[in-house]
Amino acid sequence: MTRILVPALGLALIATIGSARSQPLPPADTRAVLDGLTENDAYTGGTDRWYTNGIRLGWHSAEDNLPSPLAWLDERLAVLFGPARSRWGLAIGQTMYTPLDKRRVIPDPRDRPYAAYLFGELSLDRRTTNRLDRFSLQAGVVGPSALGEEAQDLVHEIIGDRPARGWRHQLKDEPAFNLYWERIWRLQAVALPGGLAVDTLPTVTLAAGTVHVYAGAGARVRIGQGLERDFGPPRIRPAIAGAPAPVGEGFGWYIFGGVGGRVVGRDIFLDGNTWRDSPSVDHRPLVGDLEVGAAVFWHNIRLSYTHVWRSKEFVAQPKEHQFGSLSLSIAF
Repeated sequence: MTRILVPALGLALIATIGSARSQPLPPADTRAVLDGLTENDAYTGGTDRWYTNGIRLGWHSAEDNLPSPLAWLDERLAVLFGPARSRWGLAIGQTMYTPLDKRRVIPDPRDRPYAAYLFGELSLDRRTTNRLDRFSLQAGVVGPSALGEEAQDLVHEIIGDRPARGWRHQLKDEPAFNLYWERIWRLQAVALPGGLAVDTLPTVTLAAGTVHVYAGAGARVRIGQGLERDFGPPRIRPAIAGAPAPVGEGFGWYIFGGVGGRVVGRDIFLDGNTWRDSPSVDHRPLVGDLEVGAAVFWHNIRLSYTHVWRSKEFVAQPKEHQFGSLSLSIAF
């Protein structure tokens, strides 16, 4: 799979430069967007293990309304990728990870270590009629200061579950940062009977930093109405790329299925702290996601749900993992 995926990513990067310069521009979206996203294995009847919870809250500006530093960057990107409708965004988020057996005071050294990540994100989205580029910078902290233990204990207290006992062995505090570039193409939709349409959204992703280093590719197939409203539902990385900010008005909906894979160079939540000794396991170099879901639009609101099956991420992982992703976006 590596021999196929890496050359494909290289060809996609080459095709990206220059081929999009003549893309027609859609009308600018004059509304800002608030979005919230939560992911949890409890949504799939899971057992609170491995990637157990993620949350992100974000705001995205109206298009073509960039502050000076990002306007300067957008002008340079236009030289490379061509003109686009651009918006910027801010987000905060947290992800947490636990081993399978949370009753153990000293966790199993062969299992995924306890870890949490608290981050802020600055993003720049560049949209044409049939493509979206997303450039993001994340900065935050991994370790006890990310408040994973406190957040999980609070939820467990609310639902009447026992607290996990091994958080004192989580990854140690360290500052973290990551850069991401995601490209989504929206291929020409094919009309179907009954006012329906079907389209395909191929994606590529590059990630580099102290948290994640990977190259990924994937695609979603959608069927429904109003497919031009977005570029697929959003997810918390690592994931098949999607768009937090929908556009347009009116009613629409679609169901979808997607598949993606990534070549992993580093995953701090498996490989352990960057500059200090910490619990760790051997990550698998190839990880894949399979997903199905649905999205619905009503005027300025989009609601989506994605069910994700993820392949084994570390060598001693006994089985694949699954979790759900629920997203709400409101334009105003």
